[in-house]
Amino acid sequence: MAGVVSLDEVRLAAERIRGFVVRTPLERSAGLSERCGVDVWLKLECFQATGAFKLRGALNALMTLKADNVVTASAGNHGLGVARAASLLGASATIVVPETASEAKVEALRQSGAALVQCGPTYDEAEAEGLRLARERGLPFISAYNDPAVVAGAGTIALEILEDAPPIGMLVVPAGGGGLIGGIGVAAHGLRPDVTVVGVQSVASPALHAAMHAGSIVPVEVKPSLADGLAGNVEDNSITFGLLKDHVREVALVQEAEIAEAMRWLMVHERVIVEGSAAVGVAALLHGRLDVDGPMAVVLTGRNVSAAVLQQISR
Repeated sequence: MAGVVSLDEVRLAAERIRGFVVRTPLERSAGLSERCGVDVWLKLECFQATGAFKLRGALNALMTLKADNVVTASAGNHGLGVARAASLLGASATIVVPETASEAKVEALRQSGAALVQCGPTYDEAEAEGLRLARERGLPFISAYNDPAVVAGAGTIALEILEDAPPIGMLVVPAGGGGLIGGIGVAAHGLRPDVTVVGVQSVASPALHAAMHAGSIVPVEVKPSLADGLAGNVEDNSITFGLLKDHVREVALVQEAEIAEAMRWLMVHERVIVEGSAAVGVAALLHGRLDVDGPMAVVLTGRNVSAAVLQQISR
């Protein structure tokens, strides 16, 4: 995938979005470091504006496009990022989300100023409707993952990690459509080719795990998941699969109960509330799903979790 997204484009994205996004903390986790036998650092993107890392890619995409009206589809966080970016830049946005999207994310979208459309039981249906609306209206569609500018914006996280941490041996990244892990892989390997990049997703929606094993994007059954932000299939032509092949060692899977446990563990031991999508990396470490190559950094991608889910996992 040489030429699709480059380190230079990630660096340009970092300059472009500077001043609009938070440079989020990178903190050493004493508990995870003890359990893993290596230093484990947490990149707290849960403290990003809009409550998730997605603002980075959304801003870079809108600033690159310079469009005054866009359409996107999202499980929630990307939509919040696009809505905030549109508001900051004086543009309009239509956000399509599944009817089953997180209540916390839907309520935030209702208050965002963007036009909200709910369609279908899963992300796949929402994405299809978003693409249809964009074609019908003749507007740009900003994919949550299949967009070089979105990928480059997400990659700015790796620049911060490698600047702020001691020498890192491994980056552990939640993986859904692959935009985040693809951008992080490009940036990390542009600076440090020896860094290992691994992804984690739920067994309930293993699209990238299946693609890595099949050697191509294949459809998977998508079941309800605490990691709703990672759920859904991947477009057949997505740029992210090539980026994964070039930059990602593996995509590990975790069970739903393990995600819930990781969310609880982070609340108790780190005093951090995260959504299920953000907790998958910690779940993989707690349950030995990865061969550890430390020191390592784990990206906690977002905090937009409903009170009902927090009550559910706390029982």
